[in-house]
Amino acid sequence: MIMVNPEERSVHSRELDFTIQGMSCAACAARIEKTLGRMDGVSEVAVSFPLRTAWVQVSGGVTKELLAEKVEQLGFSAKLNESASEGLHRERGWLLIRLVAAILLTLPLMAGMATHMPGLQPATELLPEVLFLPWLQLALATMIQFVIGMPFYFGAYYAVRQRSANMDVLVVIGTTAAYLYSHYVVFRDGLFEGGAHGSPLYFETSAVVMTAILLGKYIETSASLKAQKESLGIHELRVQSALVERGGAITSVRTEYVRKGDVVHVGEGEFVPVDGTIQQGESTLDESLLTGESAAVAKGQGDGVWAGTRNGAGKLTVITGAAGHDTLLSRIQELVHQGQRAKSSLQSQVDAVAGWFVPAMLITALLTLGVWGFVVDPGNWSKAALCAIAVLLAACPCALGLAAPISLVIASGRLAKRGIVAKEAGAVERLASIRTLVLDKTGTLTEGKPKVSFIGPLGLGRSSLLRLAVALESESAHPLADAIREEAERIGLVTPDAERIVYAAGGGAQGWVRGDHAVIGNARYVRSLGLEIPRDARRQAAEREAQGETVVYVMEREACAGVIGFRDRMKGDAVQMARELRRLGVQPIVATGDHAAPANTVAKALGIKEVHASMLPENKLELVEKLKRSGKRVAMAGDGWNDAPALAAADVGIAMGNGTYGALSAGHITLIFSRLQAITEAIRLSRLTIRNIRQNLMFALCYNAVIIPFAAIGYLQPWMAGTAMALSSVSVVANALRLGARMERAAERSR
Repeated sequence: MIMVNPEERSVHSRELDFTIQGMSCAACAARIEKTLGRMDGVSEVAVSFPLRTAWVQVSGGVTKELLAEKVEQLGFSAKLNESASEGLHRERGWLLIRLVAAILLTLPLMAGMATHMPGLQPATELLPEVLFLPWLQLALATMIQFVIGMPFYFGAYYAVRQRSANMDVLVVIGTTAAYLYSHYVVFRDGLFEGGAHGSPLYFETSAVVMTAILLGKYIETSASLKAQKESLGIHELRVQSALVERGGAITSVRTEYVRKGDVVHVGEGEFVPVDGTIQQGESTLDESLLTGESAAVAKGQGDGVWAGTRNGAGKLTVITGAAGHDTLLSRIQELVHQGQRAKSSLQSQVDAVAGWFVPAMLITALLTLGVWGFVVDPGNWSKAALCAIAVLLAACPCALGLAAPISLVIASGRLAKRGIVAKEAGAVERLASIRTLVLDKTGTLTEGKPKVSFIGPLGLGRSSLLRLAVALESESAHPLADAIREEAERIGLVTPDAERIVYAAGGGAQGWVRGDHAVIGNARYVRSLGLEIPRDARRQAAEREAQGETVVYVMEREACAGVIGFRDRMKGDAVQMARELRRLGVQPIVATGDHAAPANTVAKALGIKEVHASMLPENKLELVEKLKRSGKRVAMAGDGWNDAPALAAADVGIAMGNGTYGALSAGHITLIFSRLQAITEAIRLSRLTIRNIRQNLMFALCYNAVIIPFAAIGYLQPWMAGTAMALSSVSVVANALRLGARMERAAERSR
């Protein structure tokens, strides 16, 4: 990703995306990024070679058409109204046609090669003599080189014109040199005079190399298509139309035209097309492809449903809350795309190396030519040329350029299917090395849905105390405020209004109720206002906290009106998560705004030894920064609201979502539905991803480190070098595709 012209960013900026055809390696993507990044009105550019897509943030009068024109000036084809998968399907189809044609034209040339192989010589006697005619072999080789191989020439031409070098440059120089060398051998030995049965013509060299490269590109493109399917599989959950009840009739409407409040009918076995609430009906829904939970979830009237989940045996009517691009599924898809646009530090380092690779190989080939021609075998320029050609054809920048991005593309899609959204590629890389995890308590280790468990009035009646608390918490989004309001509604209390309410994050609230100053909050907050907490209130609070409850004090006219206790259930998968963290070598730490007693109760149940209680948001931030200064790689898991500063400061911030849209904006990684085991899944899967990338890099680097020297010292014929080059890319993409299956197995083990 290239970020440029930051002054171009404004409230009027827009995001444009389109597909690109004609890229042969990561160097092509880098060249497009660099060129588009120089345009006025462009603030950020990201081009993905595996996905064949471009994403551009623009402002002013920059349009897709203007960007497409710039891309086409570089020799590529920009498709403005075509999906990435359609583009890859088209590219693969065109490659297949070229590959089949190349194979059919190369097979006759192989007859000439067979005459040099002792084991096959008797069989060549059975072949028609016409196959050995030099003019026929010249014609076939020429068609392969300049008709079937023409796209390589176009790619090389545009790259050189931009003072750049890519895989096309290596292919064109290498195969053209092999083709011209064949001419040299034929004319040198006078083989055009009559037949050439048994005489080496070498026309098969350039043809076999071109065919092998096309085969490698075809397999590579097929793998990219499969990787894209892995990545964008969550897109398959999006329903295009919905059965909407309008005017007394049920009609099929495209989901983008469904409005909030519309009643949607969902039949048995159908995917839910909108986010909403069940109005009528009961069923079980399969949410596995959105949340990662394998078990179907029973749903009934009043329960929420999400687009992309699959209905079971019952029929449902759903009141629409969000549809089209406003659904949770669409937000997740956009975040997956956002994560794929960004580059990890590892990928950036590899891209920097790949940028110098092609020029370095051109220099290596020239040095090989010179060393052979002047030093090793002076005057034997035929041998020198063959070795130099072999070096050019053996060099493979594609394998290096694909090593990181194709694995990250697959990983992002697999993670999204588990309800884990990585908003940047670097987060996956950093998470793999995490050894310390700071966990918030409320809403992270616990359900985040506390219930009022105790009301202890001091001088007021229970109802009066609760009315006072509800008035102060009337506008708060804190879980304890929700619990207070829920309790008041349960017993049917009519509550007064509060004025001039001031909320303190992690502390409480103060305001004026019926003309009197009132306060609700924890002990530290109450004392910070200069108010005294009487012994009776402290005793009641201590008793409730000893039972693992959370306590707040209610003050009126500077006197304590009473104590309210809350109980929040620990999540069902918390124990399993803590056990998995220890297996993964990750130290869990609890950091909570709650008092020490309830915090220690939860930590003890989970076997967590280090607990930091009564922490304000800024205290959590200080804790994370202190751990980082000590040299630890730190992740922070929290609710995305009160924990936002600590989430941002951590190496990896993990926001615990609850199926809401707001949680998606927090953290580097978001767990859509707050499954605690998703944390350990994310760590395990990120380690698998980085291991896969390192394996890919090992394949690519070892291949180049071994094959190129062998080619330079003359141990490889050019056709062998070209074939090996094609196979190296195939080995990388094949290994990357293994990642999807391995991630699925690892996720199953974590359940």
